[in-house]
Amino acid sequence: MAREGRIIVVGAGIGGLVAALLMAARGYETIILESAEAPGGKMREVLVNGRYIDAGPTVFTMRWVFDEIFDAVGASFASRVGLTRVDLLGRHVWGDGSQLDLYSDLDRSADAIGEFAGAAEARGYRNFSRRAEEIYRTLQHSFICASRPKNPLSLVARVGLTRLPQMMAISPYATLWGTLQGHFRDPRLQQMFGRYSTYCGSSPFSAPATLMLVSHVEREGVWLVDGGMSRLAGGLRDLATERGAEFRFGCRAKRIIVERGRATGVETASGEVISADAVIWNGDVSAFEAGLLGGEVRDATPSVALSKSSLSAMTWAMEAKTDGFPLVRHNVFYGDDYRAEFDAIFRHGRLASEPTVYVCAQDRGERAEDFDRPERLLLLVNAPAHRTENPLSPSELQSCEAATLSRLRRCGLNLTIDQNSAQMTAPADFARMFPGSRGALYGQASHSWRDSFARAGASTRVPGLFLAGGSVHPGPGVPMAALSGWQAALRATADLASIRTFHPAATLGGMSTLSAKTNNLGCRSSPL
Repeated sequence: MAREGRIIVVGAGIGGLVAALLMAARGYETIILESAEAPGGKMREVLVNGRYIDAGPTVFTMRWVFDEIFDAVGASFASRVGLTRVDLLGRHVWGDGSQLDLYSDLDRSADAIGEFAGAAEARGYRNFSRRAEEIYRTLQHSFICASRPKNPLSLVARVGLTRLPQMMAISPYATLWGTLQGHFRDPRLQQMFGRYSTYCGSSPFSAPATLMLVSHVEREGVWLVDGGMSRLAGGLRDLATERGAEFRFGCRAKRIIVERGRATGVETASGEVISADAVIWNGDVSAFEAGLLGGEVRDATPSVALSKSSLSAMTWAMEAKTDGFPLVRHNVFYGDDYRAEFDAIFRHGRLASEPTVYVCAQDRGERAEDFDRPERLLLLVNAPAHRTENPLSPSELQSCEAATLSRLRRCGLNLTIDQNSAQMTAPADFARMFPGSRGALYGQASHSWRDSFARAGASTRVPGLFLAGGSVHPGPGVPMAALSGWQAALRATADLASIRTFHPAATLGGMSTLSAKTNNLGCRSSPL
């Protein structure tokens, strides 16, 4: 079968995998260059005592995104990636000994909050949840699943003037923290729901109230991926390979080649030059400005100041024996002073002295149970992006580890750790693993309404060069990165069609021509 042209995808993170799958299914010769030895990007796993531990994203939501992507290429997501839906979203713990479980079932969560903090707070939660759902429904097709709007007016035009009240209700000018204070009086509940801003690498004290939509996303469904999150990346790789994509692991891109003003290929670190009709970059957009992909594309995207960088993290992947606290899959142990945590990170560029700690117990499900053997754990605390001129010192890293374990002990969780089985990853390590990122795991922080429009879209200033990944629109997170890959494939396909003398007459895998589709995923009434 004749190929439509050649596409190079640099990076096999989720965005790159989705873009590669869609381009290969459309009939393009698709080559994926990945410097690591396995797909997934930030969806990575580490080997500890012969067992793999998810050391990147651990929460899977918005399953419909992957259902539709697989369906678009004639495959079934459910038959390729095993999933188990859970009702218990997370166990939340404070230093005073209080504990609250949050559920996907609204009534069950409201009852739990009522027992935890009183009937008024339960009513506040119901009001908060209604508003979170309204924000999500308003933005799902107009922003999340669509190309990046140029400005607020273009977003209003998409939503429609008849829905202007809903548009104003997304609260882009109010902070998440300020809005939470209107819904909850209990500071613990403000802290718990404020944590949703960290899913986008941001501070709840600066992030727009729009991010409360994350609460609704979780309530719509959280799944456990059979075999770990990396199986999702593996499923995308396998399907892309079946559709004709070629993966080259252990292959680093040194330079994006530009000829006559258009991206025309990639030079690898080994000196090989691979020509292409278009290039999709699935990495941090700051890599361009840093000159990591050659001077010809240095200005391909707007610059992102270090002060705009999102959160990084300190993580520990380990096997440990646990006792004293009934862990479930997702657990959060809150520090005493939330504002001080984010001031330390974003104002001073240092680690918090009393951090909030997330613990993913990867051998557990929804119910707490006794473990008489070491279990797989991922511990995570928020951290600032890596600063080359004033990096975190070894003593600061050690102090953070001590503070992390102290927080867990104060909340009742005791860990017996074999020091040879614990792998620590710091912001400097993330900066090395993901070039140009400065260790920031979510691209640019969302600290004002402008940031949503400042994030790079799928297209760049260089014709033939496109973007996918968590640092571009619609933002960070597994489903959002997948949606960015969809947008990159759409933009690349439209660009290549525009420079041909005719449009392809046939399509693959049930995918329609661009002239017959909308730019939106997540709208089954529109052909994809």
